[in-house]
Amino acid sequence: MGLKWEFPGGKIEPGETPEQALVRELTEELGITATIGPRITTIRHNYRNGGVIEIGFFAVREYAGEMMNNIFQQMLWTSVSKLPDYDFLAADLTLIRDLADGKLL
Repeated sequence: MGLKWEFPGGKIEPGETPEQALVRELTEELGITATIGPRITTIRHNYRNGGVIEIGFFAVREYAGEMMNNIFQQMLWTSVSKLPDYDFLAADLTLIRDLADGKLL
């Protein structure tokens, strides 16, 4: 789903916990070693083509290393109130609304 904004992360590999998968994905995608905090929420999304995904979102408030863009077309920091201004993947929209409305964190 090119040209859509998304959060870093990805699939859980066999034998990984969701937190271990996120540490691995953040290292691969951003070149950082993250300290994974509590789970913020879990969202189950049904795509129109019949696909279903479940995404766990975690707080990451600390990391080591210099952040690098290893796979994305573009990356940026913004405030949670401005997140709805960006064209995110459909599966992320509930989280975006809840963050912008102050319901999470």
